[in-house]
Amino acid sequence: MRKQLNITEGIFPMPVLMVATYNEDGSVNVMNAAWGTMQARDTVALNLTETHKTVKNIKARGAFTVSIADAAHVVEADYFGVVSGNNTSDKFENSGLTAQKSEVVDAPIINEFPLCLECQFVEYQSDRYGCGVIGKVVNVTADESVMEGDKLNMSLVNAIAFDPYTHGYYKVTERVGEAFRDGLQLKK
Repeated sequence: MRKQLNITEGIFPMPVLMVATYNEDGSVNVMNAAWGTMQARDTVALNLTETHKTVKNIKARGAFTVSIADAAHVVEADYFGVVSGNNTSDKFENSGLTAQKSEVVDAPIINEFPLCLECQFVEYQSDRYGCGVIGKVVNVTADESVMEGDKLNMSLVNAIAFDPYTHGYYKVTERVGEAFRDGLQLKK
């Protein structure tokens, strides 16, 4: 028997994305965004409202980075979601994390998050069903600690996911199947 649940703001699980930009003064700003996805192989869509400091920065600089939050930095990732860059100018400094400038776009890479997509701003969609920030991924980098040879090992990333039903974070670490292959067992 199935139980009816309340409608919530997302689908479980949701990625925990760290969207990083530079402020007007060149300082680093990071926000936690669970409402984001790949719209195409090289296109990111982030459902962010224009009131976010991050959106203002993206429009001004024309760039941003999206890092995958990991279990080792769940406290910092959550902090970036509960504190607004509009109200706290030293938000990034308070986190204790470090950043470096991307060599490709005008945005920071957060050193402690192991996987980073570097994006050029494409447009902001603001109609009723618009998804906010659209960006073109122009570079992807990963820390050597999550690589096996020249391939990314997602199990080593220790990515976290957000559960909108209980407001919990969960580790995404174990590979359970082979995409585009396991289902072929049922093909007749």
